Amino acid sequence: MFLGTFTPKLDDKGRLILPAKFRDALSDGLVITRGQEHCLYVFSEQEFTAMHERISQAPMTSKHARDYLRVFLSGAHPETPDKQHRVTIPQGLREYAGLDRDLAVIGTGSRAEIWDATAWETYLREQEAAFSETDGEVIPGMF
Repeated sequence: MFLGTFTPKLDDKGRLILPAKFRDALSDGLVITRGQEHCLYVFSEQEFTAMHERISQAPMTSKHARDYLRVFLSGAHPETPDKQHRVTIPQGLREYAGLDRDLAVIGTGSRAEIWDATAWETYLREQEAAFSETDGEVIPGMF
């Protein structure tokens, strides 16, 4: 499970050192792809394969499903961390997420997300009020 927030730096070659707490889950390989809210999603290879199997069940007759699959899968990039636990984020994905040098890598359970540090702080600040004011069941079975 991916948990926590980390603040690594992107090097001049577009590489990121994986947070130590995420390394075991990602050491055999991972997939980086476009996420929602202009972040990047990072899945272990196993989780990405399982997710692909689930989303490939969507009907091809659904335009919404086709659009989502195109955006999600066309940006997918498999990576294997090097001996220094670094992965390269392709230029196109860095541009999509607006990544510069300072990053926020957050755990969201089954995946990690990579954000530009400033974008993450802005997003978190905007969402905190809604988070504290939640009075209904947002996630089924929770609270």
